Amino acid sequence: MPIHFVCINLNIFKQMNLFSISELEQFSGIKAHTIRIWEQRYNALNPSRSEGNTRYYDNHQLKRLLNIVSLKDSEYKISKLCKMSDKNLFEILSDQLKTNLPVDEKTDYYVSQLIAAGMSFDEQHFDKIFLSCVLRFGISNTYIKVIYPMLSRIGLMWRAGSPSSGYEHFISNIVKQKFFSAIDALPPPKANSNCWLLFLPENEFHELGLLFSNYLIRKSGQKVIYLGANAPFESLINTVKVASPSHLLFFLVNNNIPEHTQNYLNEILKNFGATKINISGNSKLLSELKISKKVNLIRSVEELEQLLN
Repeated sequence: MPIHFVCINLNIFKQMNLFSISELEQFSGIKAHTIRIWEQRYNALNPSRSEGNTRYYDNHQLKRLLNIVSLKDSEYKISKLCKMSDKNLFEILSDQLKTNLPVDEKTDYYVSQLIAAGMSFDEQHFDKIFLSCVLRFGISNTYIKVIYPMLSRIGLMWRAGSPSSGYEHFISNIVKQKFFSAIDALPPPKANSNCWLLFLPENEFHELGLLFSNYLIRKSGQKVIYLGANAPFESLINTVKVASPSHLLFFLVNNNIPEHTQNYLNEILKNFGATKINISGNSKLLSELKISKKVNLIRSVEELEQLLN
C-alpha cells in the first residue's frame, strides 16, 4: 500500500456544500447505481433536483448515507437501515463502538464514520472513533487500514475540486495531532543509531505520510531530524552539513511537471550523493522519473518497515 501515504454548474454546488451523486459515490465507496436503488426501493435519501432535473445532495444526506454504509455489514439488513431515522442510526452506531468487534472486522465502518465526523466538524466523535481504531488495530494498522483509505477517499474529492477544503484541513490537522502524540510517547533513540532527515520539498504540504514515516523510524529506535513540509533547499544543505544524517527521506505528492521534479531530484543527488536517499509518494509521477540506482524508491509501508529492520 502506498504511503501518502454532468451538465450542471458544480461551482454553485461547492459554494453551498451540495454534492452530485457521483461525488457521493466517491465519498461513500458505494456505486451511484446502488445509491439510486436504495433511494427508489427504500427511500434511503431524499435528493433535491436542479432545474435540469439532476439530483443533488446536502451535508445531511451525505452524513446519512455514510451512517448507513457504516452499518451495512452489521446484523441489520440494508432495507431496514435505509428506512431508519437518523436518530436510530446514530444510536446503533454508538452501540457498535461499545462492542468488541473482531480484529479482522471490515474497516469500512471506521472509514465512513471518520469521514462523517469530519464533514460535521465533530472533533469529539472523531476522537472516539480514532481511539477505538487504535485500541483494536494499534497505531500502525490504524494508519494503514483506516486513515490511509479515508484520506484516499477524500482525496478523490479534492482532486475534483470539491467540496470545501475546510473538511480536509480539519481532518488532516486532527490526524497530525494524533501522530505527534504517538511520537512523543516513544522512547528516545538507541545510542549510535542511524539518523534520518525527513522533509517535504518546497510547495509540498501533504505531510501525513511523512509524519507516519517519522513514527515508524522512531519506533524502530533510530533518530529523526524532522523538517516537515515546504523545506527550502538551503535548509537541507545546512542541516546535512551540521547533522550528517545517514538517510534522507522525502515525499513527492503533488502532480508536478515531471521535468521540474527530475531537476529537483538531480539536485538532491548532486548535493547529497554520499547520503542514502529514499523517496516515496505519487506513484504516477515517480513512474515518469529517471530514478538513479543511488535512490531507494519506497512504494509501501511494508517496504519502509523492511528497510528499518
